[in-house]
Amino acid sequence: MTLKLCTPTEFAAFPFLPYEIQLQLMQHLYAAIEDKKVAIVESPTGTGKTLSLLCASLTWLRDEQERARRGKLLPEESNDEHDWVVAQTIERKRRQLEAEEVAYAERLAQARQKEEIMRRAARARVRKKLKPNHEDPVVNVDLDDIAFLPDNVDSSAHEGDNISPAVRALMQKLERSKGTAPVAEEEPTCTKIYYASRTHSQLSQVLHELRKVVLSLSPSSVTSLHDSRHSASKEPDLHNNLKRSYSNLDNDEDTYHVDIRSVSLGSRRQLCINDKLKAKVFDIDEACRQMLSAKGDKRCTYLPPVDDELRMLDFRDQVLAVPKDIEELVEVGESSHICPYFGSRRAIAQAQVKEDPLKAARESLGIDLTNQVIIIDEAHNLISTLLSLSAVHLPLQTLSTSLTQLGIYVQKFRNRLSTEHLLHLKRLLSLLEALQKYAEEWKVSHGEARGSQGRRDHPAEMMTSGELLRRLGRKVEGVNLLEVEKYLRNSKVGSMNRAQDIWILHEGDGEDCRRRHVTSPDSRLMLYLLIYLNAVIDPKKRAKLARISAMTPPLHVVESFIIALTAASDDGRVTLSMEDGQLHVKYQHLNPATYFREVVETARSVILAGGTMSPISDVVNQLFTSLPQEKLTTFSCGHIIPSSNLQAIVVRKGPRGSELQFKYEQRSDPALIAELGQMIFNFANVVPDGMVVFVPSYSFLHSVTAVWESNKLLDRLKVKKKLFMEPKNTSEVDAVLHDYAAAIEQKHGALLFAVVGAKLSEGLNFSDELARAVVIIGLPFANLASPELRERMNYVKRLEEQRTESKSTGTRDAGTELYENMCMNAVNQSIGRAIRHRGDWASLVLVDSRYGTPRIRNKLPKWIGKDVLVSETFGETMRELGRFYREKRSAASQ
Repeated sequence: MTLKLCTPTEFAAFPFLPYEIQLQLMQHLYAAIEDKKVAIVESPTGTGKTLSLLCASLTWLRDEQERARRGKLLPEESNDEHDWVVAQTIERKRRQLEAEEVAYAERLAQARQKEEIMRRAARARVRKKLKPNHEDPVVNVDLDDIAFLPDNVDSSAHEGDNISPAVRALMQKLERSKGTAPVAEEEPTCTKIYYASRTHSQLSQVLHELRKVVLSLSPSSVTSLHDSRHSASKEPDLHNNLKRSYSNLDNDEDTYHVDIRSVSLGSRRQLCINDKLKAKVFDIDEACRQMLSAKGDKRCTYLPPVDDELRMLDFRDQVLAVPKDIEELVEVGESSHICPYFGSRRAIAQAQVKEDPLKAARESLGIDLTNQVIIIDEAHNLISTLLSLSAVHLPLQTLSTSLTQLGIYVQKFRNRLSTEHLLHLKRLLSLLEALQKYAEEWKVSHGEARGSQGRRDHPAEMMTSGELLRRLGRKVEGVNLLEVEKYLRNSKVGSMNRAQDIWILHEGDGEDCRRRHVTSPDSRLMLYLLIYLNAVIDPKKRAKLARISAMTPPLHVVESFIIALTAASDDGRVTLSMEDGQLHVKYQHLNPATYFREVVETARSVILAGGTMSPISDVVNQLFTSLPQEKLTTFSCGHIIPSSNLQAIVVRKGPRGSELQFKYEQRSDPALIAELGQMIFNFANVVPDGMVVFVPSYSFLHSVTAVWESNKLLDRLKVKKKLFMEPKNTSEVDAVLHDYAAAIEQKHGALLFAVVGAKLSEGLNFSDELARAVVIIGLPFANLASPELRERMNYVKRLEEQRTESKSTGTRDAGTELYENMCMNAVNQSIGRAIRHRGDWASLVLVDSRYGTPRIRNKLPKWIGKDVLVSETFGETMRELGRFYREKRSAASQ
């Protein structure tokens, strides 16, 4: 007998009869989770990828629960041949297992029963009205002193601080007046599926699919209070494809129920329902933290007091009762008058499925990924996301501001700071002074060199973090950056400097208001300062106050830079560069696996899924080089559409017979631009409805449209189809897409020019008439002149050389391979905008002869790579396009 779970031959959780590729995908995913592997899955949009991922992972989770029930019933190896001994052993284990199972189920049930008792007691209890004299203590506090002192790094350490006994007694008295909150009981937890995606809008689609799953994960021995109101035999509504609001779900509970505990996680900015707070404060995270420790009227009205726990528990039940997206959480929070940000976090322990954006902070949420299942959807941009999270930009002006603020702060509070605080601050000052001195010297030398030669390029220099610290001098080289970063994080001195900055701005008004009545000597008074000063400050200074409060505190940027420098020296680079006459210091991380390795090593299984993950080798080389080959598996399935619904053509030659290659140095060729315009005009003659043309860059789009406007080609195109251009401003995108769809609906036809890698190249669906053809112009290679790109290419090349002593002749080095893969990843995302469901059809036209090479074709999505037609003449291209659309018109008329 074995405890290993066998891969199912069918998945009852899947609400429809699955296609063969869907069944294969679910089986592959189930096996990967069971075998504790990392899986990279490529499944084209329209193949039911999300539903397949959910059904496979939740089926495994159900089977895992069942395995836990029977796991301890296996007999131990023994030489005793008496069957009755074995039987008694099994029976004893069975009783023990049942006891543990019932105990766990009872813990869940008791928690809900306790909540029900609390609710009944609250309804029956008559609350006495508080008397007016029961108010929070009011203390006179000098804002120039205690209000701006940093928090203690160790709150228990009082030796060596310079706070007088009278002030300390006052602080202790205030702390006692706050009272102590009751220690919350640890909530039962369970194995979870973490489902992450790029945006919350995509997670909303995940919840829509989750509501279709036919599966129950509740313990069979105990029924929770709110689950008992539903019949276990009811199935979810499988035919409603429209998103339903929470209120509709609540009214339609007899026909809608999903027996899976799920919670969506979002940021404060997304979930905050305090309109007054959102309207007055830019840094909503910091402002929210202030209101947590406030009392009386200054406490957020949407956060129940600690002695009114039942309201928060009730909200947690509402969160877990029915899967909800961010908008629905906000709606429930508003109707319940409960903060959905903290309410959703209360549901984490008991949730079985969690939906997170890729940038969710695990540490701040207290999430433990040990032995959990992680699914990252839309993982094609995971590498760029990991690199961007660790990138830091520190302008010289921000560095100088931080140094000035810190110097004023230390000078002002020198006699009030503890010895420990003063020591840390002096170390930080010496570090910033050395960095500013080196940066200014570098600016003078490189700025003069550029000015004397009259060059327009931007001088730049790259170095490792270790090399930078050596250049700053021996005094700085000995500073422990980890200790400095820890001090900045624990003391909140960055926020204190910004608060002090705002208060200094107000002191100039001449009104003596530095001594105020406040309810707490807490050093984090930013919220109160902003609200108060916004009312009394000189109107002329109000704009400056708004700018200061909206900016990220300079020391926060410095703190991020210091954190970046603590990474392995060879994994990152510091860049000094001149841009528009200003010096910028940047940190760029080169190894995306650094911050992902912990997730892979901690979790049971990690699944990376996407519609276009090709080239998959690039994901493996950048994220999983240290992972044993037997722990990694890949899966790439075909499309569910018939092969006749997709036409993929590589256009090698234009109408004039010349070979087409849109390399960077050739993109300004007027003859090539004119020939491209004639090609697009010919395509517009045969392509019905909508056509989307992707170009390599905004600058190329502006160049070609300028040439076509001068030679009247745009006027000719407008006769065939209505023209639209992708805007640079994000706020204008929706209007352009609306007008584009309206033109197609009115049977005018439309032609949309978009940019590869920009706003319209991913996350949007151009299905059916919106894109009967997708045209890709050229290969959008990144700018090789970028020092950051060159350094990253050199980095992966060095890693490859370290891993392999010898390289076969003719193979491309890892740097060149990375450069090519970055280009093809962007191309594949643009390709995926069309063909969104089984009945959809379209042409894919790749305009560049390089697409016909085996190396590039092998990096196209697997579902189109084998069926690509490489046309030798432009005439052949037009004949194939004409044949394809004639066949579709003929099929539609039958």
